Amino acid sequence: MNWDTVAGNWTQLKGKVKEQWGKLSDDQLDMIAGQRDQLVGKIQEAYGISKDEAEDQIKRFENQSLH
Repeated sequence: MNWDTVAGNWTQLKGKVKEQWGKLSDDQLDMIAGQRDQLVGKIQEAYGISKDEAEDQIKRFENQSLH
């Protein structure tokens, strides 16, 4: 599944994202609305990690949760 599919199904996938990154609030997830770059930024802020680390976490999430 590519990220365009994630964006199109964001409402259904928010629960999986919330499980993975529990520090993100429901309001933040609503604001992200499936936008990958927004998710990267919110993960960086919430967890105090680098952009590269946030990108790596999202790639692992995509590979594990979306296939």
